Amino acid sequence: MPDQPWRDLSDELTSTLGLDVAPLAITFSAEPPPGVPAYGGERPEPTADGRTGPVAAGCVFWMEGVERTFTTVAEDHANCSVGSLTHGFLTLEEAATKADVEEILGCGWVSMDVVPRIPVVKEKPGAVTFGPLADTPVDPDVVFLRLDGRQLMVFSDAVPGLQVEGKPQCHIVALAKDHDTVALSAGCALSRVRTGMPDSQVTCAIPAGRVAEVVAALRANAHADEVVRRYAAEDAARFTP
Repeated sequence: MPDQPWRDLSDELTSTLGLDVAPLAITFSAEPPPGVPAYGGERPEPTADGRTGPVAAGCVFWMEGVERTFTTVAEDHANCSVGSLTHGFLTLEEAATKADVEEILGCGWVSMDVVPRIPVVKEKPGAVTFGPLADTPVDPDVVFLRLDGRQLMVFSDAVPGLQVEGKPQCHIVALAKDHDTVALSAGCALSRVRTGMPDSQVTCAIPAGRVAEVVAALRANAHADEVVRRYAAEDAARFTP
């Protein structure tokens, strides 16, 4: 637990950035945390290569985890082999046998020389828990944000060296967890379709141990931004008939 409680940090992130979506806590563990409900849900019939799960991809949990806390296991992520790879549930060799990986390689969305360089969680987890940061029952590994253009403007100014990534979107979780990197993703076609995430949003993963540092930087930067916004509004008024 940081010096500032997670609820306070969540509230500051929300108010300072003007977030429309609550910060999400993502926690990796060897076993499902006691007292945290399993995600559950129905599973469709498996594909020929054995893929199924209660959701189309693990990134769907980013959307649902802002409303309630739940824990997931490998089988819950199994319909998306890319997400299962980045979250440490599958090895590269295992993921390469799946039809969804064959599809994205076959159409040229990614090439096989790129795949081994995609960041992945190093140690296979027994469970991954998602839920609102304000209500997290345990110290998380990653704090995950969904940002619009204005929020990203404030965030990127406050966090020098912000690492900007592309596809697949989910690998920023591994960068934050195992590389202590604050990482932004522009998104990817797989995730945007499967989650329904608005095109106006991008995602950001923050190592949990750096959240207090990020909040302090945001606090200072947001004040300066507000001063400039007021000045710009007053100056622009001269051009209004």
